[in-house]
Amino acid sequence: MSLDLKRQFIAQLVESSRLLRNYIDHRAKGRGTTRAQWIVLFRLRQQEGLSQVDLADVLELQPISLVRLLDRLVDHGLLERRPDPRDRRANRLFLTKAGRQLVDDLDSLRDSIATDVLQATPASDIETSLEVLRNIKDRIKSFSENPGDVAIK
Repeated sequence: MSLDLKRQFIAQLVESSRLLRNYIDHRAKGRGTTRAQWIVLFRLRQQEGLSQVDLADVLELQPISLVRLLDRLVDHGLLERRPDPRDRRANRLFLTKAGRQLVDDLDSLRDSIATDVLQATPASDIETSLEVLRNIKDRIKSFSENPGDVAIK
């Protein structure tokens, strides 16, 4: 495969990612939320009771950045912090009834975005793309785990 083709692919991936983030931000704003809040709410629905540190790790965020976001979700009544019974210094995170309702409502938005963005794309293309993107993600993650493995050309 030519280097030019690889460069075009990476450029297209970066630009598509930026446009998709902007599109999701716009659609989420229409529901009174942000993409960042949405991501936290979806993750907590999957794994309620995570500590703030564990959630930051799962989302690959700096804990200080996550704290501000969590504060806003608590202020809006979407999330609650409960003391960790095993560690007085830690809090566990749980969705409130309103938070659970919002994240359930956002499922329809997520479905709508997926339908809009992937309209007329064959399932086989999506499956192939998913495999490629997972491989790229794993490769990128391996760079941070094994910095010496990154080839600089």
